[in-house]
Amino acid sequence: RFLAHFAGRLPVTNYVLQAPCSGAALAVEAWAWGGSGADVEWHGPNSLTVSHDGLRWIHCGGIEVLPARNGAHSQALEVLNGLRRELGRAGAGMDDMVRAWFYQGSITGQDTCGQRYLEFNRARTDAYRGVPFGRALVRRENGHPLYPASTGIGMQGRGLAASCLALQTSRPEVRVLSLENPGQVPPCQYDARYSPQSPKFSRALAVLCGHFAITWISGTASIVNSESVFPGDIERQTNRTLDNIEQLIAPENFALHGAPRTGAGLADLARVRVYVKRAADYARCRAVCERRLGRLPVLYVTADVCRPELLVEIEGVAFSPLHPAPNRKT
Repeated sequence: RFLAHFAGRLPVTNYVLQAPCSGAALAVEAWAWGGSGADVEWHGPNSLTVSHDGLRWIHCGGIEVLPARNGAHSQALEVLNGLRRELGRAGAGMDDMVRAWFYQGSITGQDTCGQRYLEFNRARTDAYRGVPFGRALVRRENGHPLYPASTGIGMQGRGLAASCLALQTSRPEVRVLSLENPGQVPPCQYDARYSPQSPKFSRALAVLCGHFAITWISGTASIVNSESVFPGDIERQTNRTLDNIEQLIAPENFALHGAPRTGAGLADLARVRVYVKRAADYARCRAVCERRLGRLPVLYVTADVCRPELLVEIEGVAFSPLHPAPNRKT
């Protein structure tokens, strides 16, 4: 039916083994680009570009590797190399990547060399080593190394699937700003007890463009500093997670990172995914989200989270205005 609807040319599509919390057999999340002047170009079934107003967005997806005989590290390297290959087909590189998603089967399960998520982190560190993410688009006022915003979340089975967004532009005013939460340790600085090779991602990545900012929010959980909080309590974990997102994208935090003219709130979120570990927690988690987020469309799926004690993870994207700089009197 998908092929018939799209006349044989499917959009770049991810098939993720995560059951919708609503009990539906299937949930579909579609991304579209509206307005005149958009130029869409396919580079194969797993990559396309959308060029508009001096911005060139590259979307790669549908990259999946079944369980590898050599373990999760080998599996993750194969997926990351797949992303690199698809970006190359579109005339881009890993250094152009601003947002990534990784869906790992049995994420907290054991593998030949240890926990599968920890092995994924080791492979991601290997693949990202030496990559100058952001290049000329980077603003480094926060003093932290820049990595793409990212979600690493569980799914059924033992495969690994991935997708990413990358950005190229010749517009001189466009900047990419990595955001860290002042109430959390940056993932790349986590103590080795959480992961011998720390997770390489930014808490959020903002694209500052013209009169607005697009803020890609990584998978966020109930963590303060680097410690999980409120174990076993889905409502308090959901509230803490939303608090973390609110603090991360707040104008005060943008100002701390060198961008005082912007910022966002929960009302600026345009898309949210909520990953709920236990299906029995869905109703209570949803009640908290609806109270905090209002009528925003939210996709709820059942998925394991990278730490056993964490019950929920939330990601999203926010659109907010960039305010003009005040005139200075001379």
